[in-house]
Amino acid sequence: MAGLEAGLDALETTATTGRTPLRQTLVGKVLPPVIAVALVLAVWQVLVWAKVTDGYKLPSPGAVWDEVAEAWVQGTLLGYIWTSVSRGLLGFLLALVIGTPLGLLVSRVKVVRAAIGPILSGLQSLPSVAWVPPAVIWLGLNDSMMYAVILLGAVPSIANGLVSGVDQVPPLFLRAGRTLGATGLRGTWHIVMPAALPGYLAGLKQGWAFSWRSLMAAEIIASSPDLGVGLGQLLENGRTVGSMPMVFLAIFLILIVGIAIDLLIFSPLERRVLRGRGLLVKG
Repeated sequence: MAGLEAGLDALETTATTGRTPLRQTLVGKVLPPVIAVALVLAVWQVLVWAKVTDGYKLPSPGAVWDEVAEAWVQGTLLGYIWTSVSRGLLGFLLALVIGTPLGLLVSRVKVVRAAIGPILSGLQSLPSVAWVPPAVIWLGLNDSMMYAVILLGAVPSIANGLVSGVDQVPPLFLRAGRTLGATGLRGTWHIVMPAALPGYLAGLKQGWAFSWRSLMAAEIIASSPDLGVGLGQLLENGRTVGSMPMVFLAIFLILIVGIAIDLLIFSPLERRVLRGRGLLVKG
């Protein structure tokens, strides 16, 4: 038995400390999306050559790239991105500060759950774009309106994600925590939150998605010189002037930002949580 335990310990150490070779990482994780993007561009160009529709409706990849180059030369490209990203991240952080304690309150207090739980679920299913008109009327065309729309879209998702995670905490963990003296806030911090982390992280990812969508909807509908030009406003400007290259540029930038936030923030957090639970041994 001692030899078996030693062998299992050695195997676990090797599995958790092993690193994926760089070549395997490139082949398994980098090459597939690159090939997929290349195929999409090839199909896109073939459709343009085949003239499946009018040229002003479907611009070529080269025309969109020229739009990117022009925005870069004019020094506006990074400004478009930063205007939206700064709003989105700040709004998401505000939603995180509000949604986390709200989710804990709903999950731990039965009366609050009975009163607020259905409202949170209803708000989560409500399209964020529906909040733009009342937010404009209440707050005017300013950044406060943008943040209000983001909060109304993201807070329910974050709170419900935490509620779902807390509901999946095994009761044995809670009893063990109480036995060891982890009650009240101490039990919440040391027992409930770590055990509910997978569900909470899923709620954060969904909350960011709702934040980004809400912001794009607000930027498309509400326009003002005081608000600057974000990616949503860039998309609306392209529609207004009838420039499909500008429209495609805005769409691609919105997509790229969403993917980048997921790869740089949420994917590492998810891997760390899975690795801490022994569900991910490499990478």
